[in-house]
Amino acid sequence: MKAKFFIVPMLILLTACGSSKQPAKKGGGTYGSPNVEQKLLNNETFVVEVYSDDITYGYTEENPIMVGAAGGSGPLNERRFLNALMGPDGEPITYRRIGSCCGFKTKNGLFDDGGFLDKYSVMHKGLEKEVILYINMYDSDVLKIPVGFKKKK
Repeated sequence: MKAKFFIVPMLILLTACGSSKQPAKKGGGTYGSPNVEQKLLNNETFVVEVYSDDITYGYTEENPIMVGAAGGSGPLNERRFLNALMGPDGEPITYRRIGSCCGFKTKNGLFDDGGFLDKYSVMHKGLEKEVILYINMYDSDVLKIPVGFKKKK
């Protein structure tokens, strides 16, 4: 009887983890490199100077925005990145976290060398439909402004 209570939850856990789709790593690399240290404009905003010309950057699970999480500040780093963005004509943006998705392997993960991407809904005046951005809070790379956005001045 005790074995039944142990086996059933383990099967559920293994099934849930085993079915997570692992996004392909852009350029055949692995998440976790080069682990770029991000610069702060202030405590709430990153400095983001580079514009991406890749229409998939941030818009797909295969090419997420990698904000890093030095000192366990992953969720804060996600907001710091989003706070650095404006709409294409300088409109202020609003955002909300939709949830996590898209399990993947990373040497910076918290559990079993794995992590999940976070999905954010981003809006600004003039948009008819929300934009969904995928953010990796475990690994870091050079931050870029996704196509359709501008850097905050």
